[in-house]
Amino acid sequence: MDFSDGILQLNSFFTVTIGIIVLFVGRRLNQVVGFLKEFSIPEPVSGGIVFSIMFTLIYAIASVEVTFDLMARDILLVYFFTTIGINASLGDLKKGGKPLAILLVVTIGYMILQNLTGIGVATLFNQEPVVGLLGGSVSLIGGHGTAIAWAPKIQEQFGLTSAMEIGIASATFGLILASLMGGPIAKYLINKHQLKPSVDLDASNTQGKETETPVKMTSFDFLDALLAIHICVILGFILNEVVSNFGLDLPLFVTCLFAGIVVTNLTPKSYPRLTGTAWPTRTAAVDLIADMALGTFLAMSLMSMQLWTLVDLAGPIFAILGMQFIVAILVNLFVVFPAMGKNYDAAVICSGFGGISLGSTPTAMANMSAVSMRYGYSAQAFIIVPLVCAFFIDLANALIIPYFIGLMQ
Repeated sequence: MDFSDGILQLNSFFTVTIGIIVLFVGRRLNQVVGFLKEFSIPEPVSGGIVFSIMFTLIYAIASVEVTFDLMARDILLVYFFTTIGINASLGDLKKGGKPLAILLVVTIGYMILQNLTGIGVATLFNQEPVVGLLGGSVSLIGGHGTAIAWAPKIQEQFGLTSAMEIGIASATFGLILASLMGGPIAKYLINKHQLKPSVDLDASNTQGKETETPVKMTSFDFLDALLAIHICVILGFILNEVVSNFGLDLPLFVTCLFAGIVVTNLTPKSYPRLTGTAWPTRTAAVDLIADMALGTFLAMSLMSMQLWTLVDLAGPIFAILGMQFIVAILVNLFVVFPAMGKNYDAAVICSGFGGISLGSTPTAMANMSAVSMRYGYSAQAFIIVPLVCAFFIDLANALIIPYFIGLMQ
């Protein structure tokens, strides 16, 4: 910890410690504030915004700027995206079939449209196009994690010092808009077309309830998962060096994501390992590390936002988000619903797509769960939407974002 010239610099130890506190504060807030729970706002977002406001008030009142050493945060980012790769099974493509392929194509097309919309509105406000990209697939369909991951790269290449704040603000307001969109769209489509579920409401209400005995996790299970992540990170680092030699400059988390995918899908289940266990894809230990990494990463990122740097960009940001909201509704009604078959499953998928388009996987699942509890369960929606959310979006965004950045340079 160091204080000089009105700047309080906190080292990695204090940063991680405060990040954990932020997580618990966010959890408590979500438990007592109905609005946060109703709109499925993640705990690190709830707590992180409170702390960032607190640090902004300290800056405004006492002229003291609190800064953080975020090296640990960046490591957690790599951990999280590596777990996505480790948990990715190409065999899942067969489960979703044709509807999954259709929704995936529509989603990728929408991601491109989302970036073009953001760039177009930013240009109208005489802002740099990259501001619109931050208000596009980087923060909206990508969510807080992708926004925080790409903001330093954008700041470095374009000199946009408020890149982190723009991305996080867009992702936060996007979550709220996504939560507001999904349910009403599904209700409108169900009522207009008189749609009925193929599974009755009573049966649907049993979905999602825990019926299995929780799996016990040992310290060796945790270390096995950690070792697998480190192996993929090492391979991802080597891959990053290789692609950089060919002129392709990607963040480390992208190549670690690809390394996880390759190792998971090429390693035979019977392959002997030092640990004496199978490769830990989709294990409780990997999921635990992913949750810990993402939660703490988001908490540290949001609490370190310098909100005072956003004052001059408030108008363009809200204009971009407003237009993105309109575009998302139109795409949902006139593209997603017809493409998915104009039936009840399609309506539930639209509620989930509302969560994907401007929010996150939890928002998409919350939207669909709310619709299912009221109207009936959709097995198809709960299979293909999570598959698109949990893996394919991150993979597609890892290619789309660098493409748009390259066009702007």
